[in-house]
Formats: sequence, C-alpha cells, structure tokens
Amino acid sequence: MAEMLYNEEHLWVRLDDHGMAVVGISEHAQEQLGDIVYVELPDVGREVIVDEEIALIESVKTTNEINAPVSGTILEINEELAERPELINESPLDDGWLMRVEPDDSEDTNATMDEDEYKEFVDLEN
Repeated sequence: MAEMLYNEEHLWVRLDDHGMAVVGISEHAQEQLGDIVYVELPDVGREVIVDEEIALIESVKTTNEINAPVSGTILEINEELAERPELINESPLDDGWLMRVEPDDSEDTNATMDEDEYKEFVDLEN
C-alpha cells in the first residue's frame, strides 16, 4: 500500500497506482466526530485548490468543513457514503475514503506529515 500523508486538518492523502490522490479523514478525526450521519461531497469534474472548502461531514456532535488537501480535479467521489456515511467510522482509512483527485502538481498539497509525524502531532494536540 502506498504511503499515506496527513495534514493538520486530520485528512489523509494516498497516491494510488495511477497517480491519483485518494483523500479521507484520519482515524483520530472520525473518533473526535463521533457517529457520522451525513456527508456532502463535491461534484465530479470540479477543480479544487489546496485549502478550498470542498465537502461537509455531519456527525451527531458537529458539522465539519473539509478543505482540499491537494489541488487538482475531482475524478471520483465515494458514492456509497450517501447511503452509508457510517463507513467513515467503520473504515476511515479504506472503505470510508471521500474522493479521488487528479493532482495538478504532486507538490501542491498541505498533507506533509507521514504516519509517525502525524501521531506526534495528535499527541501534542491532546
């Protein structure tokens, strides 16, 4: 499996075998949100830039805006989340992925922490 990179907003990015950036929220983020009840994802074909608001995740506790961790074009969204938003709670790093983005530039991302750095970041936050 390709290396996951994380950002300070608790999103992860993993490049797939075709160079597409798969995006999701971290295990830590889904634990903080609690039971997820609704997900609003961007339209396929939308061009996004780093830090632009692109999605909403609503849980029993709160609603969180999701900002793009990478610039590019939305190629695919996880349509299963419309019917089963709880997939994010059940499998945030696999089945609960949010979207696939064709990156404009692999350097144009705010996901810069590897798994160890991200764990340290989360520990410092708590």
